[in-house]
Amino acid sequence: MEKTIISIVTYNSKDIFQTLDQLKMNVIPFGEYEVVIYDNGSTEDYLERLAAYDFVRLIRGKENCGFGHGHNQVLLQAKDRYGIICNPDILVDQDSIALMLGKLAKTQAAMVCPKVLNSDLTTQHLVRNRLTVFDYMLRFMPTAFTKRFFDKRLAKFECRDLPDDRDSYVKMASGCFLVVDLAKFQAIGGFDERFFMYFEDNDLSLRFGAAQEKILYTPFASVIHLYGKGAHKNRKLFRIFLQSMRRFFQKWGWQFF
Repeated sequence: MEKTIISIVTYNSKDIFQTLDQLKMNVIPFGEYEVVIYDNGSTEDYLERLAAYDFVRLIRGKENCGFGHGHNQVLLQAKDRYGIICNPDILVDQDSIALMLGKLAKTQAAMVCPKVLNSDLTTQHLVRNRLTVFDYMLRFMPTAFTKRFFDKRLAKFECRDLPDDRDSYVKMASGCFLVVDLAKFQAIGGFDERFFMYFEDNDLSLRFGAAQEKILYTPFASVIHLYGKGAHKNRKLFRIFLQSMRRFFQKWGWQFF
């Protein structure tokens, strides 16, 4: 088995140690992997905890330049055939990784994404085929009534109809966990670093589509995403979300409804 690089970007991420413990127990012993963490300027005691994991190569960034920047620093110069973009709040096992790597090799897709689960094993519907401002605002509305009223629209937005018994090609995949053909990733220049956080995965997916590359979703592999929904709770993150959303629609065309 050829080596696969696992790229993780952190900034004082509280769940990263759970992620690393899971990799240590259920992934690293069963394959050829290099885990590279690009840290965006975390505290010194946090960095010391990361450095204690002997299977991790830690890159210390001088400042927080964002999610896409960190992954680009790891993956754009990598010589490996395949890479994994992994959030610092993901739990995954070797079986799912091996299955996705196999599908990437057989289908010639640019990326493969898994089914993403909550901690209670319910599905997080993160695949997208179309983005509009209205649909995003719906997800931030606090009233259950409003969401029930627009449930059919939200179901379409969240691609809840993706089948569970076969793979599907999709338009936009979530960047929380992606298995990537690195030559194709490098050919389109990796992530657009103008997106500090949020929407960089949608942008990457659309640029792959513009390059006539395909993205495969497989329900036969899964990861648990310890999803914090930071933009729903933190005003600073919500402002970053809005800035990225504006940049995304300015780049790809405004779709309000």
